[in-house]
Amino acid sequence: MKYLVSLFFLLTFGLIQAQTVSSPSGKITLTVQLSTSGQPTYSVSYKAKSVVISSDLGIKLKNKPALDGNFDIQSFKNNSFNETWKPVLGEQASILNHYNELVVDLIQKGTNVKMNLVFRAFDEGVAFRYDFPKQKELNYFVISDEVTQFNLTENNKVFWLPGDFDSNEYEYNETKFSEIDNSKINMNNGIGVKSIPGKYTVQTPLMMKSPSGLYLNIFEAAVINYPVMHLKADVSNYKLNSELVPNAIGDKAYLQTPCVSPWRTIMISDDARDIVGSKMILNLNEPSKIDDTSWIKPMKYVGIWWEMHVGNSTWDYAGSQNATNFGTELKKTVSHGATTENTKRYIDFAAKNGFDGVLVEGWNEGWEDWSGNWKEEVFDFVTPYPDFDIAAISAYAKAKNVKMIMHHETSGSVANYERRLDRAFENMVKYNYPAVKTGYVGKIIPRGEMHDGQMMVNHFAHVVKRAADYKLMVNSHESSHPTGLGRTYPNYVAAEAARGNEFNAWSIGNPPMHETILPFTRQLGGPMDYTPGIFEIKMSHYDKNKTEQVQTTLAKQLALYVTMYSPIQMAADLPQNYEKYSDAFQFIKDVALDWEETKYLQAEPGDYLTVVRKAKAKQSWFLGAITDENARKTEIKLDFLTKGKKYKATIYEDAKDADWKNNPIAYTIRTIEVTSTSKIKLNLAPGGGTAISFEPIQ
Repeated sequence: MKYLVSLFFLLTFGLIQAQTVSSPSGKITLTVQLSTSGQPTYSVSYKAKSVVISSDLGIKLKNKPALDGNFDIQSFKNNSFNETWKPVLGEQASILNHYNELVVDLIQKGTNVKMNLVFRAFDEGVAFRYDFPKQKELNYFVISDEVTQFNLTENNKVFWLPGDFDSNEYEYNETKFSEIDNSKINMNNGIGVKSIPGKYTVQTPLMMKSPSGLYLNIFEAAVINYPVMHLKADVSNYKLNSELVPNAIGDKAYLQTPCVSPWRTIMISDDARDIVGSKMILNLNEPSKIDDTSWIKPMKYVGIWWEMHVGNSTWDYAGSQNATNFGTELKKTVSHGATTENTKRYIDFAAKNGFDGVLVEGWNEGWEDWSGNWKEEVFDFVTPYPDFDIAAISAYAKAKNVKMIMHHETSGSVANYERRLDRAFENMVKYNYPAVKTGYVGKIIPRGEMHDGQMMVNHFAHVVKRAADYKLMVNSHESSHPTGLGRTYPNYVAAEAARGNEFNAWSIGNPPMHETILPFTRQLGGPMDYTPGIFEIKMSHYDKNKTEQVQTTLAKQLALYVTMYSPIQMAADLPQNYEKYSDAFQFIKDVALDWEETKYLQAEPGDYLTVVRKAKAKQSWFLGAITDENARKTEIKLDFLTKGKKYKATIYEDAKDADWKNNPIAYTIRTIEVTSTSKIKLNLAPGGGTAISFEPIQ
């Protein structure tokens, strides 16, 4: 009997101290246990190979004992969950959400503070978060640090951005983990003043590939009432420590129980397609809180925007007297772009070509003073310039069956925007604007706050929630990175939150590999408004003294409409450029925005991506294939097409002598008949791409 009792306690103690949860397929296993000091730790394996070795978990509190040790396990429980849900707009008509869950309830000796750890294992990765139940021992509290670690096993190849708390608008660095170093890269390629805490701090999502061919991605999901997580790298030991963004006085987060942290996520696969196609981040967010979503519609739009970036017009009413393009003085006389006459020209173009909307930037008073970021009240978001007749434009657009997209640039003055938010939204409803593009260029006011801090995370969510009350859609620019909020509030249709296409007009630009990385990083959290479709690629077309250019071929710009998912897509170039290349423009007119099915056929971060999508409620398929600076030849099977049906494939591809730098506008268009048993050879030029539409032959 004494032996049996001892064995019982030994087995029970072992189960409590080391618990595991595995993915439904069994490929991924996460193990949780307490260290000898009572600190919770975890590790992760993939196909029995260690991927994350023992890593600490915990929270440090301001003016309270840290929650990073001295814990006992009160209880644990395992759950399984399996559902299929339907997004309002998306890459798939339905999404599988299948995981196994382990919940570990902890209590700290001495303080009696309770903290629960929730772990979920999906087939493409794991996620975990801190859960603080309601308790008298911990009511209001301030987080001063998060102890979360990710201790890796190899010197992985890493695709990383410098850990700037105020901007994610950088080009990616591709190095070994041991070579992460902010001091060795060009820090002048982002917008605004930098807020970088250290030379080894990087942003999430962090995409990696191990020497053995394993793909890893560290990110976060459901960042709500909490700062964004960056990562501090220990480059010698392949370790990553969480780095939460502080507020103006150095605190990280103010919370009240009951509450939870965001999910910390680790995606793992030996197939890159599993990472880029994952819906794990969306699945970790709550279901939609909007009951009637009938007003949330995809939009393909044009707008008064690119013409300012290339120097053909200005945002401000005074024209060239005060005009600058992000600090570069214009060398020629230009006038205000957002005039009634010019807007009607874009409306006519949209109506003629079947586009849904027109965006107009620079329509409202304040652009003369906006860029210095020193005034708290620059825009009121309702007063148009004298040459922009908002009522007449609204009526004209309605007669043409075109929707207008509002633009609200805050110049970083968030306090001013929040004071005026309801009046701004009421103005949109009055003039029939169903969507708004928000902007946050510059340092944040209140001063000392940062784009990735708790206050701004709450602000971005507040704007989306308030917009839903007015049945308005939101496309945010210069925001913190999305982490799946679009599932909960599907009116959050897109965001920029990365280095977009406009950088190609007036900076060193985006290298050809840039668009092959974004789907593995930024786009895991939600659709990106990248503003593709530039046909006049060299900026010398507008000013012979300019050397900037979009680092792409024209065919690649078409392919981006498929590879860069967004339900709100801009044809960003000027109407006259589309009329000049009208045969290539046909693909932009044809390509769908909302999808029934998506298949990632070929994928390698930093190198190439081939994806095919089926339009929702139609039999049409669209393919996009892009490459980096290297030319690429490949062959794809068309077994995704419906068996027994014939399709007309219209192929928009790089010409034989195309090259992103020397001959970017060289393209050919050909049409062939195909079936599900056919194959198509793709020849992608350096910095190039291929776009294909498949239409069933009746």
